[in-house]
Amino acid sequence: MTLDRLVCANCAAPVSEGRCPVCRANRERIQQEGPFAGLNPAALIALLVVLIAAVALLARSA
Repeated sequence: MTLDRLVCANCAAPVSEGRCPVCRANRERIQQEGPFAGLNPAALIALLVVLIAAVALLARSA
């Protein structure tokens, strides 16, 4: 999930603004997660398909 779409349940402001301690804590937690944490499952599957296709093309040409 991206920060620009999250709304804090504590202060009803966007989490990306970090207005309250809850917003700031969640913003830090989300930013510390890995680079693929913000991707939805469909995007991860698409990335996996592209990588498999690239490996297949490389194996076929070699």
